[in-house]
Amino acid sequence: MNAFWMPFTANRAFAAEPRMLAAAEGMFYRDADGREVLDATAGLWCVNAGHGREAIAAAIGRQARQLDFAPTFQFGHPLAVQAAEAVLALLPDGFDSIFFTNSGSESADTALKLALAYHRARGDLRRTRLVGRLRGYHGVNFGGLSVGGIQKNRAPFGALLPNVDHLRDTHAPSRNAFSMGQPADGADLADDLLRIVALHGGESIAAVIVEPLAGSTGVLVPPKGYLERLRALCSQFGILLIFDEVITGFGRLGAPFAAQRYGVTPDIITMAKGLTNGVVPMGAVASRQGIRTAIFDAAPDGIEFFHGYTYSGNPVACAAALATLGVYREEGLFARAAGLAEYFGQAVHRLRQAPHVVDIRNDGLVAGIELAPGPEGPGTRGFAVFHDCFRRGVMVRVTGDTIALSPPLIVETAHIDRIVDTIRGALADLDE
Repeated sequence: MNAFWMPFTANRAFAAEPRMLAAAEGMFYRDADGREVLDATAGLWCVNAGHGREAIAAAIGRQARQLDFAPTFQFGHPLAVQAAEAVLALLPDGFDSIFFTNSGSESADTALKLALAYHRARGDLRRTRLVGRLRGYHGVNFGGLSVGGIQKNRAPFGALLPNVDHLRDTHAPSRNAFSMGQPADGADLADDLLRIVALHGGESIAAVIVEPLAGSTGVLVPPKGYLERLRALCSQFGILLIFDEVITGFGRLGAPFAAQRYGVTPDIITMAKGLTNGVVPMGAVASRQGIRTAIFDAAPDGIEFFHGYTYSGNPVACAAALATLGVYREEGLFARAAGLAEYFGQAVHRLRQAPHVVDIRNDGLVAGIELAPGPEGPGTRGFAVFHDCFRRGVMVRVTGDTIALSPPLIVETAHIDRIVDTIRGALADLDE
C-alpha cells in the first residue's frame, strides 16, 4: 500500500485492514473477495444514475476513438458547446455561460476568481474580500480551502488566502433537532453577514459562497427563509452570491439544482460530481447574465479571462456529461428522487430511538444521522459504525460522528429499508 498515498484516509489503519472495491453495477459494489456491498453514498456523492451505465460507457468509448483530446485554449470542439448548452438548459433562468473545470475544487476556485474579476472589470477595486461559512466545504485548492470552514481541513496548512471571513454555520440542534426537510427556525442566522458588513463595509466584499445544503460537514439543511435572507442581503450590498452545488446538483434534492429546490437564484453556481455520474472527472461554473459580459467588455483585444485548465471541456468528459444528462432525462431520475424523498426521510427518522442518535437531518435523497461522541473521543463512534456497516454489506459515509447517506437516484424502497436496518444493527453493536 505504500505506493498509493490515499486522499482523506487514515492510511496506516487502512493498510492494516484494506477495503478494496473491484467492480460495480447498479446499486452495488463488489469487493475484492466478490462480496456484494450496497452503495448508500453514490460513491462519493457522485454516482447519481447508479453504477455501470452502458450508455455512458459507450459514449466515452466512441469519443475516445474519434477525438480523444482537443485543446480548448484557442481551439474548440462541438461537444464542449453541446455540453455547455445542455447544462444551461437545466439551470434557473438568467444564466448564460458555462466554464468547464475538472473537479469541484477547481470549480470553487474558478468561481472565486470570476467574482473578483467581475468587480475589477466594473472598476470596483474595493471588493477584494471573500466570505465563506463555518463548516463549509469548497474543495481543497487554496481558494476553496480558504473560504471553507472545516477546521481539520485547514489546520495543517497555516495561513491561506487573506481577506477572508466566515459566517456562522446553520447547525442549531437546540432549535431544530430531528427536523424533516428544512428546519423551521434559523432564517436569522443569515444576518451574521451584517456583522461582517459592519466590520469591513459591504463595499469591500466581492462574494459570499455557501453550499445551499452543506454535505461533507454532516448534512446541514438550510432553515426556512435562510437562503432567501442571504440572497436579499447580498443584493442589498452588491455582493455576488455563489452556490456550491457540487453535491446538491443533478437531482440530489429532487430538482436539477438546489437553487430550484429552494427557490433562490444565486449569481454563480459551481458543480461537478453528478455532471458525469462520477465516471470521468469534470466540473463546471455557471454565471448569470452580465458577469461574463462585464469581463469581456472591460478587456482589451485578446484573452479576456486569464484562467483555465488543460482539460477544461475535454472531449471524453463532455461525451460522458452529455450521456449522463441523457440518462437523467430519459429515466426521469430527478422526479424519481423527488418521489422517493418522503419515504427516504421517514425511513431514516425511524432511527431516532436507536442508541446514541442525537439528531437526524434530511432533504431529498440525502440524510445525516448524528451520534453522540463516544468515550474514546469525537469521531470514534461514527467510524466504528462505518466499519460495521461495511462488514454487513452496506457502504455509508461518515464525517466525524455523523453518518451521511446519499444513495444513487435509482435506489428502491427495499434498498432504503436495508440501509436503515443495517445502520440500526451497527448502532446496537456499539453497546455489545
